Order: sequence, then structure tokens, then C-alpha cells
Amino acid sequence: MPQPTQHISKLSLFFSLLKQSIRGDEHDYTQGSIRQAIILLAIPMILELSLESVFAIVDMFFVGRLGAKAIATVGLTESSMSIVYSVAIGLSTAATAVVARRIGEKNPGAATHAGMQSLLIALIVIIIISTCGILFAPDILRIMGASSQVVKDGAVFTRIMLGGSIVIMLLFLINGIFRGAGDAAIAMRSLWLASFMNIILCPLFIYGIGSWHGFGLKGAAIATTIGRGMGVVYQCYNLFNGKGIIKVKMSHFKWDMPVIKTLISVAWPATFQFMIQSGSWIVLTILVATTGGTNASAGYQVAIRNVVFFILPAWGLSNAAATLVGQNLGAKQPERAEKSVLLAAKYNAIFMAGVTLLFLLCSSPIIGFYTNQSAVQDFGAQALQIIGAGYIFYGIGMVMIQALNGAGDTRTPTWINFIGFWLFQIPLAYFMAKILDWGPIGAFIAIPVAETAIAIAAWILFKKGKWKKVVV
Repeated sequence: MPQPTQHISKLSLFFSLLKQSIRGDEHDYTQGSIRQAIILLAIPMILELSLESVFAIVDMFFVGRLGAKAIATVGLTESSMSIVYSVAIGLSTAATAVVARRIGEKNPGAATHAGMQSLLIALIVIIIISTCGILFAPDILRIMGASSQVVKDGAVFTRIMLGGSIVIMLLFLINGIFRGAGDAAIAMRSLWLASFMNIILCPLFIYGIGSWHGFGLKGAAIATTIGRGMGVVYQCYNLFNGKGIIKVKMSHFKWDMPVIKTLISVAWPATFQFMIQSGSWIVLTILVATTGGTNASAGYQVAIRNVVFFILPAWGLSNAAATLVGQNLGAKQPERAEKSVLLAAKYNAIFMAGVTLLFLLCSSPIIGFYTNQSAVQDFGAQALQIIGAGYIFYGIGMVMIQALNGAGDTRTPTWINFIGFWLFQIPLAYFMAKILDWGPIGAFIAIPVAETAIAIAAWILFKKGKWKKVVV
């Protein structure tokens, strides 16, 4: 009798924590149970990033009905937008690290000030990126290895996506501010709204309704941009209504060079960290397109959408570890920070093991959900199986990397990524795809091999503990 009672008690506690996490109840993550702290932070963060991945899945599902050229256009555009995501993630990482540290120090005013200073930096970057995207969209597709027909049909799609990068930047950055403050539920709900709007608008704008035939491929870009924009509107409402931990005042928007320098010192390595990683994916995208043609490129892009769909929830758990590291370092509790990371890594490894089995056993049905073209399905299924083989290491490595970022030590992960991706993954992929003449398969194999090496390196450097002494 005691065992069932204990089981029910644990189940009741979990559901209680689940309700608290979704409601967004305030909680001090520097005290009490580490397991409960991870659950309270991770659940909304996992749901948040699961819904971010829905953008890619929804777009690919509806665009997939337009043919291989449309699929390739979406995939190549997403790859070219990696610089937008890199800068957004870099600034978001800096905002999370600094805001979390100030919250841990019990100084919410300084946390708010740091968050608003990061917004000022973002606005300058957005103007530059959006302008370049609008002016040079066709050239960007050509550089990515797109055929002349893909450039002709897809330039408008690319122009809208890059021109509307403001919503991507703000969505990532403001959610980073909320995560650092421990307000993960608000970040989650903003992605719920954005994703819901995208699901409704995407088929409508692509295919139309009644006598209206829609916008075709560019409709996907319009729907995605509007959907994300609605999420940003919701973020701004919660950011400026003064009811949460973050209470914004006009004085927080006054240019503050010391804070700006702190944010940039954390953000630029984080930005390069993700640019290095994204740049490697771009090279692999080009390698697949040039060695396998449009069908291989389309299959690879469908597979990558599913890889991202399952990686982002794991990244949500990693972001929870980053917040716990930042807040606990601010509270002068480095050992609690380390224990939080190790427990989060354990949970991530278990989750990713399940995804590995799913990809190995169900790759063909998964790819077949998006396209009925047999050649595209074959390449996509092979990519999903090969890339999925390294998922357990992806999960562990992500937690370690994000823990270092959460401590403000963004330089160490940048070096790990540079060596792992540019000095190892790209040469290995080129060697197998070109020299050994394995084509796209060689590029696919290089991904889990490199990611495994990166995870091992990140684990070793995390355990050395130098991140505990970083000051931000």
C-alpha cells in the first residue's frame, strides 16, 4: 500500500508543478528543490521552443504541396537567414545571462535596465539586416546554390522573410529577457499565439479561399511574418504593463555604455558561436545541393525541419539550465548551478534517446507526410536516420553549451563550435561527399560525427569549472 500512495503523491506533485509553470507563478530558483526548479522552468521553455519549431514544420507541410522547387526555396532561404537567427540568439543569450545574473543578485531594476539596453542594440542590427535582405534577395539565393528557376520563383519569398527579420529578432530577444527573469510562461504564450496565427494564415495565404487563389509561395512568408509579429505584440504588452518581475521605465532606454559593453562582450562571441554553427549548416546545404541536385536538397530540407522540430524542445531544457546557472551564480551558489546542469543533461539525454529510436524506425513515414515525390522521400529518410543517430550526444552537448552561455562564458562555446564545425565537420563532409564520391550521404554522416565530438569537448570543459568565475 505505501508504494501506490507514494506514486500518487509524486504524480500529484508533478501536475501541481505543471500548473504552476504554465500559469507563470513567481518562484525563487536559487532556493529549494533543483528538480522542481528545472521542471518549473523547463516545461514552458520546452513548449515555447516546440512551438517555434512548428513554424518550420507548418511552412514545409503546406509549401511541400507546391513541389520540389518551392521546398528548395524555403530551405535555402532558411539557411540564408541563419545570420538573422545567429544575431538574434546571440543577443538573446547575452540578455538571458545578464538578466538572470541580476535577478540572482536580487536586483530586478538592473535586470530590466539590461534587457532594455539589449533592445536598443537589436534595433540597430535589424535596420542593417532588413535593408540588405530586401535589396539582395536574388543574389543571396544564387550564393546558396539555387538554380535560376528557384531564384526566379523564390526571390519574393526570400525578400519578405529577410525584410521582416525584425519580428524574428524581437521574438527571440524579448523571450530571452523573460527567460533570464524566470518568466518562462510569458515566452511560451507568445510562441503559442505566433504559431497559432501561422497555422491559420499559412494555408489561407498560400492557396487562398473561395474565388481567391492566394499568394502562392510568397504567402507562406507573409503568414509567417504576421504570425511572429502577433507574438511580438503580445510580448510587448507583457513587457510594458509593469505586472511582472520586469518593470520598464523610460529611463531604462537611456543609452548606457557600461551596460552596452557588458552585453556586447557576452553577445558577440555568442553571435559568432551560432554563426559558426549556422555557417557550417549552410556549407552542408550547398554541398548536398551541388552533389545531389534539387531532389537531394529538397529531401535534406524536409529532414532538417524534423531534426529542428525535436532539437528545439531539447534546447528548451538547455535554456532552463542556462537560467538556473545565471541566477545561481548571481546568488553566489556555483555548486547548485552545476548540479542543475548535470540533472538537466540527464533529462535531455533520456528525451533524445527516444527521438533517436523514432527517427531510426519511422523515417520514411515522417518524410512521406510532407511530400509524395519518391526521390525526395528517399533522400529525406536517409538524412533523418543518419543525423538522428547522434541525438543523445546532441542533447548532452546542448545543455553543456547553454550552461556555459548562461554563465556569461560565451567565448568557450564559440571556440568549441569553430573547431568542431569548421575545422572538423566541414572538411570531413567535403572529403566524404567529394573525394570519396559519397555525395549527400557523406554530408549527412559528418553531422552526427562532429556533433558527438563537440558534446564530448563541451562536457570536459564544463567539468573543469572555469565558468564559475566569470563576471558579467
